[in-house]
Amino acid sequence: MAKKQELHTAVTGTRWWAEVGWRYIVGVLVVIYCIVPLLYILSVSLVPGATLTGSNELFRTISFQNYVDLFNHPDYKHWVVNSLIVSSITAIGTVLMGAAAAYAFSRFRFKGRRGTLTFLLLVQMFPQMLAFVALFLLLLGIQEVFPGLGLNSHFGLIAVYLGGALGSNTFLLYGFFNSVPRELDEAAEIDGATHAQTFWTIIMPLVLPVLAVVSLLSFISSFGDFVIAKVVLQTPDKFTLAVGMYQWAADDRIAPWGLFAAGAVVAAVPVILLFQYLQRYIVSGLTAGAVKG
Repeated sequence: MAKKQELHTAVTGTRWWAEVGWRYIVGVLVVIYCIVPLLYILSVSLVPGATLTGSNELFRTISFQNYVDLFNHPDYKHWVVNSLIVSSITAIGTVLMGAAAAYAFSRFRFKGRRGTLTFLLLVQMFPQMLAFVALFLLLLGIQEVFPGLGLNSHFGLIAVYLGGALGSNTFLLYGFFNSVPRELDEAAEIDGATHAQTFWTIIMPLVLPVLAVVSLLSFISSFGDFVIAKVVLQTPDKFTLAVGMYQWAADDRIAPWGLFAAGAVVAAVPVILLFQYLQRYIVSGLTAGAVKG
């Protein structure tokens, strides 16, 4: 009996490792892979006059001088404000445009509806940064007619972001809108509600989780974008945070890596706060749209 019990325990343990245990190992490795770079950046930000080669020992020195110098820097605050303005307007515009388009595709029946949806999805297969030459020439031409939407303009950059994100967000919102029962629209129509009233007072509150997800993804992508922002923005007073901090690291021989790391840590704070605020919507917003499409 004892041998049978030991054999059963061994078989059970082997089966547990084969089915479940290896997942814990993979999870721990992934966590280590993700946390080590973050700890390294945080450690470098706490070392005055840090260099990349001389900061391999984590937290060997703890000083907040880099953060003091960061907030005393004349341009860093402007870069943060510019990034917050661009990212916030982009997130709001993406939600409004995507929701309006998704509502039309979900509730209305018109010729070319499925073809247009497929076209929007296919367009998103090509990264927006591949078109930066065309975007530069387009904004250069627009600048002669509407300077506010041309090069070196925040509104021009926002317009580029809105156009690039419209297709994928519309397709994501379309699946979520299809999960909302059409009987609600019919009941509102019987009560005399217009399409606008149905959209704003009934549909939008019900799809709030996916709107939070879309706004969060849009905010993060535009807040951390470098390539498109570098092409559009030309002068330091217009730079966003990613473009401005790039100027510090352009020459790696004299780059203030401690200041750069401190700026990167501070730049992560708005994203973390927004994620924490919208966290309750994240799971339901990402999964509910997959129920019906």
